Amino acid sequence: MKARNPNRWLMILLPLLAAAAKPAAAELSRLGDGDLARVSGQGGIYLSGDVSINEVGGPIQNSYFGACGEAGKKCGARLAYRLREDGGWFVLDDIRGSFSFEGLTLRVRHIDSGFGGDGELFNRDVIELGLPNVVRYHDVQFKLAASNMARPTDPGFQQTDLFSIEMQGDVTLEGNLLVFPTGNP
Repeated sequence: MKARNPNRWLMILLPLLAAAAKPAAAELSRLGDGDLARVSGQGGIYLSGDVSINEVGGPIQNSYFGACGEAGKKCGARLAYRLREDGGWFVLDDIRGSFSFEGLTLRVRHIDSGFGGDGELFNRDVIELGLPNVVRYHDVQFKLAASNMARPTDPGFQQTDLFSIEMQGDVTLEGNLLVFPTGNP
């Protein structure tokens, strides 16, 4: 049985990139499984970004949503989800602002030991999100609320804002987040 290698795509890509760096007269050749097994490398994605969410208001303007300068209107994104099928809605409302980060990493990691011996039983791949060192927030704000309906434009809509959050400045994050698959391998 062959060992699983989550970085196989990178092992294929590296020789191709090396061959492409040679003069144009160089010829590419196919690697066999034996040659490919001797190639090593690291796979993953390194991300940096600057994300803005409805800084001046959302695209929908109606009796509930509007531009941020309009008194009595909500300006920002809205996420609503139910905790139970017959229950009310948990809401993140009036989401706006921007944040930036550098160094978020994404890779596949194989766990076959650790976790108090549970890793040996698990013996599968997981997705590892490496948290960026610093996340910078600029005028980020949102409200946590409870609602009887998902959409504020539905008849009989009622929402109770629980608290508002405003974030400005830098937050230091350390560590990794592991995402474990569910179901059969």
